[in-house]
Amino acid sequence: MIITTTPTIEGHPIIEYKGIVTGETIIGANAFKDFLAGIRDIIGGRSGSYEKVLREGKDTSIQEMIQRAEELGANAIVGIDLDYETVGQGGSMLMVTCSGTAVRV
Repeated sequence: MIITTTPTIEGHPIIEYKGIVTGETIIGANAFKDFLAGIRDIIGGRSGSYEKVLREGKDTSIQEMIQRAEELGANAIVGIDLDYETVGQGGSMLMVTCSGTAVRV
């Protein structure tokens, strides 16, 4: 499966548009990660635990979107857009959504 944020794939003309596909993930960040991130805020540096949660959410939502595209008979997804949002009480959950257009090239 070819996936890209661009509306076309150079050298691969789009033969058929299958439709919009999406992937959604809501993932929690636990209190221990919050505590460690708070320490990082004080002493500086990157929060590896939060970065891992971001990557996990992104990867899961993209895989879900790919699965939906395959069910439509697509072999590529163009125009992919990723969005991140905090949800839940006190922003304790991270929501990652992605969308794109499933196509055959």
